[in-house]
Amino acid sequence: MYIIVGLGNPDRQYRNTRHNIGFDVIDEIAAKNHITVGEKKHKALIGKGFVGGQKAVLVKPQTYMNLSGESVREVIDFYKIDEESELIVISDDISLDVGQIRIRKKGSAGGHNGLKNIILHLGHDRFRRIRMGVGEKPEGYDLVDYVLGHFSKEERETIDESVRRAAEATELMIAEGADAAMNEYNKKQWR
Repeated sequence: MYIIVGLGNPDRQYRNTRHNIGFDVIDEIAAKNHITVGEKKHKALIGKGFVGGQKAVLVKPQTYMNLSGESVREVIDFYKIDEESELIVISDDISLDVGQIRIRKKGSAGGHNGLKNIILHLGHDRFRRIRMGVGEKPEGYDLVDYVLGHFSKEERETIDESVRRAAEATELMIAEGADAAMNEYNKKQWR
């Protein structure tokens, strides 16, 4: 069984923001695999079904970004999965170009507070993740305002494509392993 967690903030005002791209990918995976993500459990909205031919639980933590680890810890404790091989976390990344995807098997939080909190609650950083490029903060912008801001119309087209590709990458990670997904999707985004 796999736990697939998309990071974001729960309130309507955060919908379609840079910080909520993890929720967008969960929604794409859910739609593609006919899974309803609506059950309130473990401080999250969850949905159960099959992804990449395996049982999966889709998770959208409702704790706000900085406390995402609380929800992730509860889900892992309940389903008793192997955190290193059966947990996939999807988050935004300002160090990657808009639309770029980066898959890793482990690593630091890279300054991302949601990942930092998950690492704190797990006690390690050895879990699979898909980092979604949302672009670097422009000079003079406040970081919080930037990540809680919306994409431009031009960026939105690229983001919609990267969300679709991240859903495919998640399925490939499950079906054929993280290395196969890294080889296929860790390429520089074309334009």
